[in-house]
Amino acid sequence: MCGIYQLYRLRNLGVDVLLLETGEDVGGTWYWNRYPGARFDSESYTYAYSFSEELRDEWSWSELFAGQSEVRRYIGYVADKFRLRENIRFCSTVTSARYVESDHSWVLQLADGEVFTTRFILTAVGVLSVPSMPELSGLQSFRGHWFHSARWPEGLELAGKRVAVVGTGSSGVQIISEIAGDVRELFVFQRHPSWGAPLNNRPIDAKEMSRIKENYQQIFDRCRLTPGGFIHMPDRRRLSEVPDEERVAFWEELYAQPGFGILLANFLDVATNESANALLSEFAAQKIRQRVHDPILAEKLIPKDHGFGTRRLVLETNYYEVYNRDNVHLVDLLETPIDHITGTSVVTSDREYEVDVIVLATGFDAVTGSFDQIDFAGVKGQKLRNKWAGGPITYLGVQTHGFPNLLFLSGPQAGSGAANLPRGIEDGVNWATDLIKYLREHGYTRIEAQREAEERWVEHVAERLSKTLIGRTKSWFTGYNSNIADRDQPRLLLYMGGNILYRRILADVAAAGYEGFDLQSPPGEKQDEERAVEAAAGGA
Repeated sequence: MCGIYQLYRLRNLGVDVLLLETGEDVGGTWYWNRYPGARFDSESYTYAYSFSEELRDEWSWSELFAGQSEVRRYIGYVADKFRLRENIRFCSTVTSARYVESDHSWVLQLADGEVFTTRFILTAVGVLSVPSMPELSGLQSFRGHWFHSARWPEGLELAGKRVAVVGTGSSGVQIISEIAGDVRELFVFQRHPSWGAPLNNRPIDAKEMSRIKENYQQIFDRCRLTPGGFIHMPDRRRLSEVPDEERVAFWEELYAQPGFGILLANFLDVATNESANALLSEFAAQKIRQRVHDPILAEKLIPKDHGFGTRRLVLETNYYEVYNRDNVHLVDLLETPIDHITGTSVVTSDREYEVDVIVLATGFDAVTGSFDQIDFAGVKGQKLRNKWAGGPITYLGVQTHGFPNLLFLSGPQAGSGAANLPRGIEDGVNWATDLIKYLREHGYTRIEAQREAEERWVEHVAERLSKTLIGRTKSWFTGYNSNIADRDQPRLLLYMGGNILYRRILADVAAAGYEGFDLQSPPGEKQDEERAVEAAAGGA
């Protein structure tokens, strides 16, 4: 979504631009994540691009929360409508990028050996794009199908098979809900349960879609006025100001509404106050107890290590009801961890589970993982992965000192990457496009974030995160990943100041002539200027 829009903007600017894409087609997340049940958890019409009124009028969504195949068709439609494929090279994986100071350029090496030289690199590599694989002894010996959920094989039939799903985050929950009625037996291997709330999806008929099209601008404007870029506006009251009976009725109403309302339209202090969040967590726990018949099983599905919404909230469709089926079995890995995999089974500390398919729904190397896949070498050969070994260091989430002309789109510590929704994506891309235009108009060929500016930004990111309960919780939001070595310490990955503040900061920086960045003209011009100054001062 980000790369497609950036290509559109740069081409309209008249820039010589090429989009390099590893996949065989457009779509990004929606190309790779084709597992059963994959779909939006933000309203379809808010996820759509806003830049073209004609595009908005032409495309109609079939569901409130569209499935993967429809989303991928939409992105393909956009690419075809604006003839963007002409500037896209598919099946092209960048393995390294080396900065050349002498002419302010980057040299990119592709996996197939081809080399490109470019003035600027803009990274639209996604915040959740590199699968995180667990270390399971014997996995390679398994004779059935095994794969990460983000690399689901084409044409796989699960009907009548015994399936193991490892992981109960967003992908795992969607898969489990979708396949439970088709498979012979489903074994869910859960380490830490996630909080879930109903997606409440439904079709969008022609009459409703017509109303949406008539009100698109108001919808997009509303999304830009919310902290996270969703359509849900927070309730400005504090929980303590509302009587208990009214509070519970309000939560019942939110729980029955579509989408993230239960979290984002809630009282503001449920995200910052532990007591308020504890009450909301107990409300959500009671919902799980009501939906799961077995009380012992229900307790295993209720998170005990974090509050509601302090990690990634999962929006689900009949997920908890799945555990009322006779063919679905929960395996609690905190009680009986996986020991090893054989050619036909998953073996835990207490028994063996014969299965035909193993699905690893174990998440992603979030936010910085996609950057680590490329060997970025900046000024004097400094490696980006070394600089970011303890977590990303950026200025505004758009650049890092020592790596001139490398611009991040929806990258680490950027407001546009927090929700990774098109409103934030469009804001980030528009700012980057205006920057490129400014550099061209003023004859600058080099831009680099100042070290002091990025130090101030990292402090600001940390300060904003500390005000939230998210900042006190171990999750991929805060850089933890138990499937990756040395990821047991916090890392500042996301900007929690909200998109409204972030947009204002970006605008102020631009208005001040891109304060916090060092801008330079071509090397030859700089040398000519230096010689002229020396001559005027009586130098040689």
